[in-house]
Amino acid sequence: MSEAKQALVLHLAGGSQPLLIAVGTDTAEKLAGRLPELIRQARVEAIEAANGSKITVNFAAVQAAHVDVVPGNSQLYGSPPRG
Repeated sequence: MSEAKQALVLHLAGGSQPLLIAVGTDTAEKLAGRLPELIRQARVEAIEAANGSKITVNFAAVQAAHVDVVPGNSQLYGSPPRG
C-alpha cells in the first residue's frame, strides 16, 4: 500500500470533485491557518507543491478548502516523481 500524503483540498464553485494539490509539511502548516482569510479576501496565492513547483490558486473560485491526509494512491497535482 502507498504511503499517505498531505494535500490541499480545494472545493471549487461548480465543480463536482475536489482538486487535490500535494503539499509538504511546511506548506501544509502555513496554509492551514490562512485558508479562511484567503477565501474571505478572494486572494490569488502561489502555493508550493510537494514537487517544488508553484501552483497559483484563485481563492475567489474556491467554496471550501482544507489541508488533509489522503491515501498514497490518490491522484494529486504537484506530487513528487515516483520511484
